[in-house]
Amino acid sequence: MSPQKTKSNNSTILEVFEAQRITSTLWRDEPVQARIKRLEEIQKWILAHRLDIQKALFKDFKKPASEVDLTETYVVLTELKHTISHLRQWVKPIKVETPIALIGSQSSVRYEPKGVTLIISPWNFPLNLSIAPMVSAIAAGNTVILKPSELTPNCTKLLTSMVKEIFNPSEVAIFSGDKSVAQELLKLPFDHIFFTGSPTVGKIVMKSAAEHLSSVTLELGGKSPAIIDDTVDLKDAAEKVCWGKFMNCGQTCIAPDYILIDKSVQDEFLDELRLAIDRLFDSEGIGVENSPDYARIINDHHFDRLNNLLADALDLGATLEAGGLVNEQECYIAPTVMSDVPDGAEVLEHEIFGPILPILNFDELAEAVDYINSKPKPLALYLFSKSSDNRELVLAKTSSGSVAINDCVIQFMNPYLPFGGINSSGFGKSHGHQGFKAFSNMKSVLKQKIGLTSIKPVYPPYTAIAKNAIDLLLKYF
Repeated sequence: MSPQKTKSNNSTILEVFEAQRITSTLWRDEPVQARIKRLEEIQKWILAHRLDIQKALFKDFKKPASEVDLTETYVVLTELKHTISHLRQWVKPIKVETPIALIGSQSSVRYEPKGVTLIISPWNFPLNLSIAPMVSAIAAGNTVILKPSELTPNCTKLLTSMVKEIFNPSEVAIFSGDKSVAQELLKLPFDHIFFTGSPTVGKIVMKSAAEHLSSVTLELGGKSPAIIDDTVDLKDAAEKVCWGKFMNCGQTCIAPDYILIDKSVQDEFLDELRLAIDRLFDSEGIGVENSPDYARIINDHHFDRLNNLLADALDLGATLEAGGLVNEQECYIAPTVMSDVPDGAEVLEHEIFGPILPILNFDELAEAVDYINSKPKPLALYLFSKSSDNRELVLAKTSSGSVAINDCVIQFMNPYLPFGGINSSGFGKSHGHQGFKAFSNMKSVLKQKIGLTSIKPVYPPYTAIAKNAIDLLLKYF
């Protein structure tokens, strides 16, 4: 029986894990070209299966083909190209300075693979958020066990085909199934765990990792705000917010979760936002529900959750500014915008992760900053402003995993930028060089000549000479 086809067979999971332990030891000192070759095989496979990827994501939640190309395939190919191009430089030992007190020795830092790694990926970008961390893990010289989400079975089937075609299970393996499979995997002493998902599950992953003192990277969610002041081009801001929020039907961890806008421009912004929704998702005037450019909610459970958030806010007095139409059979919720959302509404308390956008306003920018700082630190923050003073105020006074100024979401697409959260929105960084470092151990190396050390004068016994040497060390070195 193939390990990849096994969903919960503990012995098979354990067999693969032990086989990967052996492989990870063999890979420790292999030439960097071997890693690059594996990455190139993934690259070739993705290019050859572009249409298959589009079809799988459409079957899973009607994700438009062009959106698949942009937010799944392009992002992964960019990560691959960037990593392949830079890996030879990244793996080189780095010489560092040695203090004068240790004169005669040489110091360096080497990046070594951590070993056997586990990647638990989510359903919202099932290809992107499975393969991108795998690229970093392989680039760093690790073996990988991947646990994709059971909510996107067609993409999981495709990922399984890719892994089986390119790798032996002792190198990279995939285990599909529900949370019970993840629970069994988390019982094992992985050398690193990379998890993308909700803060609630992130805590479970971290607790399991603590049992084995496994290092972790957690990419979680949170309520990412977008601030809009009175200096911006409102049409431009509305279009960018519209795309960043309603792409993937709002099921994006770094989507703007809510808007904080200067009260003086709120009405004009809302007008522009309605127009932007029509331009982006109903250009033919046939209704967003009939548009080929708008995805669906992943399943009934998440549809019900979002529908309840919408109903709760409206029942409490929120004003519906756009959208609000739902179709339970299609798991469809229109791009929806609300203003006058009262404190205590559930939509302001929890990450929305869907196409519902609350609008809050402020008289002074400091009010928006105070509001953000009263909440858990977000994964992303967006600021639309032409004012350098306003930009500096927000950058200096708020804390978030990333910031994009005068745009939305695209910071994720730059492999030179580290990606990750802070506190409840996650910790540890990924993408590009930072992803390589996340899956590597920075091993410090100090080399001394035999028979030579500048520290011998302070060895015991602590005679007067030794004490004087220590005094000199404290005073001058």
